[in-house]
Amino acid sequence: MTDAYLTRLHEFTIILYAISVLLYFFDFMHNNQKANRAAFWLLSFVWLLQTAFLLIYMVDTKRFPVLTIMEGLYFYTWVLVSFSLLINKLLKIDFIVFFTNVLGFIIMAIHTFAPIREGTEIATQVISELLLIHITAALLAYGGFSLSFIFSLLYCVQFNLLKRKIWGKRLRRIPDLTKLENIAYLFNVFSVPLLLIALILGIQWASVQAPGFVWYDPKILGSFLVLFIYGCCLYARVTHKLVGKGIAYFNIACFLILLINFFLAGNFSTFHYK
Repeated sequence: MTDAYLTRLHEFTIILYAISVLLYFFDFMHNNQKANRAAFWLLSFVWLLQTAFLLIYMVDTKRFPVLTIMEGLYFYTWVLVSFSLLINKLLKIDFIVFFTNVLGFIIMAIHTFAPIREGTEIATQVISELLLIHITAALLAYGGFSLSFIFSLLYCVQFNLLKRKIWGKRLRRIPDLTKLENIAYLFNVFSVPLLLIALILGIQWASVQAPGFVWYDPKILGSFLVLFIYGCCLYARVTHKLVGKGIAYFNIACFLILLINFFLAGNFSTFHYK
């Protein structure tokens, strides 16, 4: 399959993704189940295409595609789409699917239309299973934190609607506050140990393979800071020191720090991809 043909397929996929997001938005505004079903099946087709692209890429490169930032962004989008489809089928929470895929579409658009940079040093280094597990675990953790962030954001929206006594179909379609808080917490419980595993394996790999590795590398320090604040968030939730809107705000702040670390700290790293 030629590069030009794959490029056209990528562009076709992002068009389908855009239509799916627009249909979810229409359903969000007008509670239209036909639009919701059409959006779900379009999104399912997008997921199939994304999965096919990942498999084709793995066959061509003979490795798991997470070693450069553009590969990582694409895999991250695939994780978000996968999570959103599972949530839609298992939990029947349409709003979560909509907001998750708005985020996923933005990331996929960045991946599709950003200029391609060849010859990234880390992609040409010796590939080890340790590195693959490290990056994959980190991206899965980021996907879980993203979903937790969206649930906390919806908690704040729902809380505000209730406080202002704005009743209507939109309010009824958002899960109750307790459910939103609990699911956000569960995604953090899933993601924190995954991130810890990713950090341990990443440091072990870097100490052996990366010539520029130092313990005080900005990306390492930033990642441990992210792990620490999410650990504090879990502790505050478990001990009930923060509940309700307070823990939702804390969780949103944690995710913003994660984004800063992912997009900014890597630029100052001596061995991470940039």
